[in-house]
Amino acid sequence: NKQLKIFLNKKNFILIKNKSNKGQSFSLNIGYENARSETIVTLDGDGQNDPKDIPKLVDIYFSSDVKLVSGIRVKRNDSFTKIISSKIANFIRDLFLKDGCPDTGCGLKVMNRKILKEFKYFNGIHRFYPSLFVGHGYKCSYHPVNHRKRTFGKSKYNNLDRAIRGIRDLFKVYKYINKIKYD
Repeated sequence: NKQLKIFLNKKNFILIKNKSNKGQSFSLNIGYENARSETIVTLDGDGQNDPKDIPKLVDIYFSSDVKLVSGIRVKRNDSFTKIISSKIANFIRDLFLKDGCPDTGCGLKVMNRKILKEFKYFNGIHRFYPSLFVGHGYKCSYHPVNHRKRTFGKSKYNNLDRAIRGIRDLFKVYKYINKIKYD
C-alpha cells in the first residue's frame, strides 16, 4: 500500500500488527504503550472514519484545555438497527456515567496518553474513554465528523452480544468512577 509506505517513512509513525485478531481495546492499548508522543490520535480501521477530520480535532485539542476530543458521527452510514441500538446504548451510558458524549462509538479521538495510562485496562475500555476522562475530572469535547461506508472487515457483534458486554462494562466503569470520586 502506497500510503502505508509514506507513513512508515515518518519518524512518528509505528506499525504494530497483531498475529491474530485481539480486538479493538487490546490493539489500542498496545498502541498507547508503544507510542512516542503524549498526544494520541485514534480512528477505526474499517475505513468509516475520515482521516480528513483529524486536523480539525487536533486543532481543537491543542487550542483548548480539553484532554479528549472525540468525533460525533452525525450522518451515519450504518444500518437502521445499528444506529438505533447505538443511540439507546449512548443514552443509557450517559444516564449512569454522565460523560455528555453523544457518540462514544466513534473511533476518531484525540487524547492525552499519560491520562490513558491511568486507567486500568479491560476488554471493551475503548467504549468508555469519555466516561473515564470525565470521571477522572478531565474536560472532553465532542465534534461532528464525516462517517463513511465500511470498506474493510465486518462487525463481529450482534446487538444482543454488544448489549450484554456493554451492560457488564457499564457497571464496571460506574463502580470504578464512583470509587475515584469517594476515595
